[in-house]
Amino acid sequence: MASVDTTFTRRKVLRDELVGLYGVVERNLYLTKRYFLWDLAFLLWTIANTLTIVFISRGVDLAPAARNELATKLLVGGVIWAFLGIIFEIVTETVAWERWEGTIEYTFMAPVSRPVHLIGMGVYAVIYGLVRAAAIFIAVVAFIGLHLPHANYGAAVALLAIASISFIGVGMMTAVLPLISPEKGTQLGFVAQGLMLVVSGVYYPVSVLPSWMQWIAKISPATYALRGNRHQILEGAGLAWADVWPLLVIGAFSIPIGLLVFRAGERYAKRHGKLKRSG
Repeated sequence: MASVDTTFTRRKVLRDELVGLYGVVERNLYLTKRYFLWDLAFLLWTIANTLTIVFISRGVDLAPAARNELATKLLVGGVIWAFLGIIFEIVTETVAWERWEGTIEYTFMAPVSRPVHLIGMGVYAVIYGLVRAAAIFIAVVAFIGLHLPHANYGAAVALLAIASISFIGVGMMTAVLPLISPEKGTQLGFVAQGLMLVVSGVYYPVSVLPSWMQWIAKISPATYALRGNRHQILEGAGLAWADVWPLLVIGAFSIPIGLLVFRAGERYAKRHGKLKRSG
């Protein structure tokens, strides 16, 4: 009888957590609907920015095939960073969003565990990021007229899904910054994102970086996502274990560490009265 009660309790807890996860994702979808014009403006800006970068290939004196390859590499860099960057940004701004909406106290008192809350933000970010990245990719390819006859889109999406886990974990770590420092936390989160952009080889190979920066690039999930996606889009390559296993390792460490860091920051913010502060 006790085992039956235990099983029922576990199923109820699991069901409640899944309902909570769905609730977090659904709420963010409603926020996206509310601020649709802002999202559209940022999407158009990102498309224009990506086009600006890809047009660099048109100013280089190369054969048509080599120019197409350079343009594709720049496009993959811009689109993949837009995808991974938006995941990083949304998870990082978890606390900032709550402050802007005036719901931070309600959210932190809601009967939803913190892992479910943060992972729900990550799931929403992945869904939003995929739709946004696809729109950017299609718009730029159609505008510039790139030829991608060998692209393996299935493998590229699969690698992005694996990389997303790592970026959610890293985003959890930086999400604590606005919690413990309402005045400077969000800005520091963008600084961390910028540093990752520099070392990950978004628009250039990692090999051109100084040796000490190449060592930092080894722990950036963007490094492996970009390298793998370029091979998949240009050459039609499949999932390469050399790109997958570092992402799995980084994800396995970053998610638990991110949860621990955020939990410690939450206790600090509540103890020092910083939860509701806006500056």
